[in-house]
Amino acid sequence: MAEIVSVRFRSEGKQYYFDPQGLTCRPGDGLIVETASGQEFAHCVRGNFRLEEAQLVSPLRPVIRLATQEDLAVVEKNREKEKYAFRVCQEKILEHELEMKLVSVECNFEGTKILFFFTSDGRVDFRGLVKSLAAVFHTRIELRQIGIRDEAKMLGGLGICGRPFCCSSFLREFQPVSIKMAKTQNLSLNPTKISGTCGRLMCCLKYEQNAYEDLMKGAPKADSFVETPDGAGTINSVNTLREQVRVRLDSAPDSLKTYHNSEIRVIRSGKGKRPEGYVEPPKEELAKLRKVSESPEDQYRREQAALAAALDEFMAEHQEAAAHPDHSNPSRRRRGDRGKNAERAERALEAEVEKEKEKQQHRRSRHHRSSRSQPLQGQTDPHSLAALAEEVMEQEEGAAPSRRRSSRSRGRSKPSGARQEKPNREAPSAKPGEGGEKKSRSRWHRRGHRRSGGQGSGSQTPPPQN
Repeated sequence: MAEIVSVRFRSEGKQYYFDPQGLTCRPGDGLIVETASGQEFAHCVRGNFRLEEAQLVSPLRPVIRLATQEDLAVVEKNREKEKYAFRVCQEKILEHELEMKLVSVECNFEGTKILFFFTSDGRVDFRGLVKSLAAVFHTRIELRQIGIRDEAKMLGGLGICGRPFCCSSFLREFQPVSIKMAKTQNLSLNPTKISGTCGRLMCCLKYEQNAYEDLMKGAPKADSFVETPDGAGTINSVNTLREQVRVRLDSAPDSLKTYHNSEIRVIRSGKGKRPEGYVEPPKEELAKLRKVSESPEDQYRREQAALAAALDEFMAEHQEAAAHPDHSNPSRRRRGDRGKNAERAERALEAEVEKEKEKQQHRRSRHHRSSRSQPLQGQTDPHSLAALAEEVMEQEEGAAPSRRRSSRSRGRSKPSGARQEKPNREAPSAKPGEGGEKKSRSRWHRRGHRRSGGQGSGSQTPPPQN
């Protein structure tokens, strides 16, 4: 691996690799580099990076230094010198009556050479022009003939699409373009429509050529004899991008129908005679070729569902990134598990509620069984019944503090300001074993009458037995 930097000498030129020699270069910095023709000024396109040595052309030329203010002043002086040289060269061309068009002038950083670029339809004898220019500038003069496409690259401009020329903006090498590409893409062969400003075929014809070639492999040819869901016919035209054909049916020669490539069956490819003894299949068999297409309403619903799913996924990822800024955390929630986690949490909550209900029901049934299994001895003691009721209620309130009281609990508890009955000390007693005593005791327990405190103030007694 070798450390290199990428530089460019002109805005429309190629990128070249140089050895930074330990310097830290950033994109946009001005650099003074060593070339075959001496020192040159260049702009850094890509800073220090590493590349395999097998991909480099050895030896790499070094970067001498970062451009200083004095170097930038020299560059500006050379630009003024190029403008002056351009005017002088045009005058000398008219003076020598040469059939050539001057395009651009470049002056090297050291000022030891001036390079003139020109275009011409044929060969030009410019020896006299070189002598005249050398007498004016007293330096080395070089004239170089270029093509018309190179001229458009140097001068720049706007194409028929409204954008800057591809060659002057991002295209670094010219690719061969032929008229066959225009035929494959079914374009008009009018030269004014498929030619660029330079007068040559547009470079953008090459961009989509591979896609058209792939589509043409599965597309039928024009004038082919095919079978369609509506009968046999001949292909009139082919739409390559939409993968559709227009067919003139034998049963309706005055109209054209459009079919997808998958809905037709080729019997004869291209022009030619119809197969001898051909018999058209029945309508039921041809109807199987028809492609089932969804209605506009179904297509709209499908697109809306896909859009909603994409939006939900984006929001989930956005919230996840905000909650977990460290993307390297292995416990980070996976994308797409948002609905699953919500369902799991809901099921777990329902299970906890059911379990709590079962516990409460178990406590009540156990208390009820214990209260009924106690032997009835002597007289009913309202103090013990009230104390037992209070104990059960405290257990229920401690086990589920957030649970609302039932209608029975609300019936048992009395408000603080409510009027309380006067305690009845002369409650009739019943013998143990009598049904009336057992019935009145259970009713007393169900109604939830309690006795507050042990002093007898504000206490309530069970109703008298009839």
